[in-house]
Amino acid sequence: MGFPTKVQLIKRHASEQWYINFPSAIAQAMEFSRGETVEWIVEDKALLALRRLEPPPSVLKKTLPASSPSSSSSGASAGSPSTSAASPTARKLSR
Repeated sequence: MGFPTKVQLIKRHASEQWYINFPSAIAQAMEFSRGETVEWIVEDKALLALRRLEPPPSVLKKTLPASSPSSSSSGASAGSPSTSAASPTARKLSR
């Protein structure tokens, strides 16, 4: 889903500043904090990416599942070739 946003320009005597504001929904969903430093990356003329230098920790912790004794033998039969008639390789070998 995209959020249309207008680019704003403020011209001064000696300089100009360009602004792109975040819609509140995006800022809240990304959990931005006031004064947070971000980095703009120009991928190409159609894509401008924003990178957080210090993102907040993930709410969902990624953990590896505990290995069980039965899981170590699950790959034992994966190495044996199948001779199923539906397999194109099996048909080529049987000719």
